[in-house]
Amino acid sequence: MNLTILSFGIAKEIIGQLELSVQLPDTATVADLKQFLSAEFTDFQKLASLRVAVNTEYADDSARLHPNDEIVLIPPVSGG
Repeated sequence: MNLTILSFGIAKEIIGQLELSVQLPDTATVADLKQFLSAEFTDFQKLASLRVAVNTEYADDSARLHPNDEIVLIPPVSGG
């Protein structure tokens, strides 16, 4: 299935674009997506505390993904 991923902050810098289209199996999970991104973008592995939101809700690694899902990569945020 084809998925569209939105990325922000350091995740966007690593991927090099705001929106990315990826092709994953129909049974893909959030964990599969993270594994794919780590293989495609080596610096992606540095984002240990990255969160993934699916349809505006934080998703666990076991969450299944679907073609029309809104998938957003949310990197760690710091500030004061």
